[in-house]
Amino acid sequence: MNSIVKVKTGSPYEEIASYSRLVALENWIFVSNTAGRNPQTKVMPDDVIEQAEQVFSNIEHALASVDASLQDVVMSRVFIQNPQDTAAVMEFIGTKFRGANPATTVTCPPLGSTDYKVELEVTAYRGASKATVEEINLT
Repeated sequence: MNSIVKVKTGSPYEEIASYSRLVALENWIFVSNTAGRNPQTKVMPDDVIEQAEQVFSNIEHALASVDASLQDVVMSRVFIQNPQDTAAVMEFIGTKFRGANPATTVTCPPLGSTDYKVELEVTAYRGASKATVEEINLT
């Protein structure tokens, strides 16, 4: 039988909407869309890059709980409230995913509140960071 782990962070939204921050199905790991609110202090910075830093902190903490890391991420979905923030946010994200180089989608939809400036959802595969990687350049 398959093993499933569901990670909760204590966010009231997880209970209200009945979801988990992370679901791991054997080596596949799915992290819910994550905002830049500090789970301990409940503070969300006003600055888009500070929010992005907190987003990554939240995701890294969730991944670590199931023995995975950002280097295991194979797909990311980036949601940026203000299109003018896209270049800065993606440059920051590039520093976090350097070497992992996941497939990525970037979009600028309205988010659940204007307080949210950036959110990130990732899919990881536990052990991807140790895999042999073949890189193909189509140019």
